Formats: sequence, structure tokens, C-alpha cells
Amino acid sequence: MKTIRISGLMLGLIIVLATLTQCRKEAVVPTPVDPPIVTPPAVIPNASEVNTFVWSSMHDYYLWNDKIPNLTNTYYQMLTSTSANYQRNKDSLNVYLNKFTDPSKLFNDLLYQYKVVDKWSFIVNDYTIIDNWIAGISKTMGYDFQLYYLNSTSTDIIGVVRYVLKGSPADLAGVQRGDIFAKVDGVQLTDANYTANLINKESFTLTFAKIVNGIITPTGKTATMTAIQLQEDPVFLSKVIDVNGTKVGYLVYNGFTSDFDQELNTVFQQFKTAGISKLILDLRYNGGGSVQSAIYLASMIYTTNTSTLFTKSVYNGILTPYITTTYGASFFNSNFTDKINTTAINALNLKDIYFIVSGETASASELLINGLKPYMNVKLFGLNTYGKYVASLTLKDYDANNNLVTTHKYAMQPIVAKYANSLGVSDFVTGLVPDVIVDEKKSAMLQLGDENEYLLKTVLDYLKGLKSQRLTTPGSLANSRSLVARKDLMQFSRDMYVDPQKLTKRSR
Repeated sequence: MKTIRISGLMLGLIIVLATLTQCRKEAVVPTPVDPPIVTPPAVIPNASEVNTFVWSSMHDYYLWNDKIPNLTNTYYQMLTSTSANYQRNKDSLNVYLNKFTDPSKLFNDLLYQYKVVDKWSFIVNDYTIIDNWIAGISKTMGYDFQLYYLNSTSTDIIGVVRYVLKGSPADLAGVQRGDIFAKVDGVQLTDANYTANLINKESFTLTFAKIVNGIITPTGKTATMTAIQLQEDPVFLSKVIDVNGTKVGYLVYNGFTSDFDQELNTVFQQFKTAGISKLILDLRYNGGGSVQSAIYLASMIYTTNTSTLFTKSVYNGILTPYITTTYGASFFNSNFTDKINTTAINALNLKDIYFIVSGETASASELLINGLKPYMNVKLFGLNTYGKYVASLTLKDYDANNNLVTTHKYAMQPIVAKYANSLGVSDFVTGLVPDVIVDEKKSAMLQLGDENEYLLKTVLDYLKGLKSQRLTTPGSLANSRSLVARKDLMQFSRDMYVDPQKLTKRSR
């Protein structure tokens, strides 16, 4: 049966008409007609605070924002609250943002060819994770390693220790560069179990071995370790080497961590006092870090002339006019500098520099090499570098009064700029090509700084005008397939970041 809804007014009218009908039987009763039902406009709920932060920050800062439809969509552009289409645009944006209950999925949706072009931008749900990374702080046992397949057909994995931090659990347990381990807590490592047994554990015992004719043979050495919170000092080793009467500085530098800029400057004072005229800079394990630290190091190596251009940056179409108006066009040029804060930089003013590099040499390391090439005799020894010429920026959520919000702790590290040297050279996607191609040996490793250590010896022989001899060692792992390095498993291992102090203060 059809149900007819009758308003109060209509009901009264019907009663009156009924009464009149009883008095005048001949009267015709009209058929009641319902008034039209008006549906109120839908109310679109506002997006969450964190989703709004993610979208607006990516819209303003992301280097490739012009290539992402959901960042360029004109219906999402909420210019001002007085704009004629403000509410329509706000509703449209909210509809899109409300599809994501996980802010990280929204973030990934806004990346340009995620894991193909942009392989580096990331988001975390606690900004202290990024703060610790920038400071070089992590929970670690204090040793760096590379994992290899035992041979071309086996799924068994062995690990080779590449360096150990002084005073770390690994150091105290007797772990040394060149040690080969095959078992964790008595279990042979394989490509199926290494993540659970080696990477995700914070306490375990390594069993060391040697490889003889492709067979793992235990050495009887073990090391029991528990991870601790540790800040890695990237200034790993420095020394002066006499090469046919010429004093050559050698520095192993494993990360551009700003907390150690002053220590780095002290090393260069020691080099300066020693009177070195050439420098071997070992960046084989250096995945990058602070752009500012790279500028400092370049100045220590080459010049403190503040009018000489080291590198220039490119930002997106929204940030570029803002920067130009706020700071001037000179903001995009980073010159060599003469101070770290108020401390004078110890510059060597060298003409020759020799880099030891690998596929793990990335971002700020490549920025340094590329920036020095127009001015110095630069030679590279090792393997092609990683190929990262872009930098990220730490973005946290601030309110209108520039106070950090307390309702969430999300932070992002999106790519915001790309860098070129003074000649405009950039976009080295496949890395920087060495002048002398040579790979680090996987077995019979000597300690870093030993003049017979394979890569260092290659450079020293070059300086002496000698041809390096190939290293042949029984049980060599030369033909073993590489699986992964420890730093490959770290989220931030190849990042380069710009100083956030200026850019993140712009209002959104």
C-alpha cells in the first residue's frame, strides 16, 4: 500500500473540507498533493589534520608536483576562503583525501613514478625517526657488512664484515673487517631467512667461517652481540702517507653528518699542518647526508673563496618564485664558504684529489665530486657511483603560529630539489664513472688504512706510476653474487637533505 505523508497544514485543510462535505454532499473533494521533498546539500567532512598536512606540503614542496594530477587538479586549489569557488574546491579535495585512512598510502599516491623515478621520498609516523637519522643515531651492533650468495647455484648466504665502529658491541665482541660469517644462532643463513635471523634481531651470536674451494668451513670464532642506540662517527679514519716523497692525506668518510663537521675540520687542520699536497678521499661506503656538510668539506679541500660557485639548485614552480621573492635569486647558488658557524674552515687549497667510490657512493658524496670537478684534477677509483642528484627536505606539521602540532607525529622527507655543478652538469642517473674501474675484494680484506688494502693500494700505485696487480687469494669470493649490503636495508641510506630552517617556515 502506498503511504502518503501529510503535513499539519494539509491535514487541517482536509478536516475542514470533510466537514463542508458533510454539509454539502454535492461538493467535490480535491485529491491531496504532497509538497516536493527537498534534499539538503551533502556535507563533506573535513579531511584529517595529517592528510591535509601531507597533501598541502607535497603540493608546495615536492620537486615533481607538476607531474602529479592530484597535486595539480584545479578543483583542489583552495586559494583563499573568500574565493568564489572556495567551498566547492575544498569539498573536492576533502573527497579525495578522505579516501585514505592511512597517511602513508596518501603520500605514496602523490609520488612521481614511485620506486622508478622517485626511489627516495618517504614518510614516517614519528618525526624522531628522521631526527635520529640526520644525527646518525640508530640501534645497531656497530658493524657494516655485505651479504653474498655462496655460489651461483646455492641459496646459502655468507656475510663479509666491511668495517666496525670503535667501542661498539661488535668491536667489543672482537669482530673485524674481513671476517666472514655464515650462521646466526647456529642457523645457516639463506636468502629466505636472513631478514628474520640477521636483520630483525637485536641480539644474536654470529659464527664465523672461511671459504675453501667454495665450501664453508667454520673457524671456531663466534661473536655474541646486542644492539644499542649509537651515533656513528662518519670520520672513520685519517692518516698521512708518504708517496715517493709526496705527503698524501687519506680519509675514510662514511656519511655527511652535520654533528661531526667540526671534527672533520680538525682533521683538515692536521692535514694542513702535515703539509699534504694530495688527498685520497675514501667514500666507498658513504651514502650521503647533509648538503651543507658537503659544502663545508668542499671548502676544506679546495677554497674558502665565498664568491666561487660550488653548486646550484632547482626547485619546483611554486617554491621558485617564493624563494626568489623572499631570499633573492642568490639562494639557488651555494658557494664555497670560509666558516662553519663562527669557526674558520681549514682549507688545503688542493689541485689534486682522488676518490675511492662504489655503487654505494651516493647523493651528497656525488654532489661533492661533481661540484669539485670544474676546479680540480679529480680522479675516481672503484665502481660507478649510485646516481642520485636530488635532495630531500624534512617536513613536520606546524600550526598557524609556527608551533609543532601535537595531535600527530607524522613527518615526511620528500625530494624537493636537484643539484648541478657550476658548469650545469646534473642528471647523472647512472652515476659517475670511475677513471680506474676496480672492485673491492670480498675475501682477504686488509684493514682500512693499510697501504696494501686493495683499493687504497690501487690509488697509491697510480700515484707512483705503477700498474696495480690483481689480487688472487685461495678461497676468494670474486665470483660470488652480491645479495645486499647492510646500508641497502636502511630506509635513509642514500639520502641527501637540505637545511630545513628557511624553507619550512613559509606559511602553507
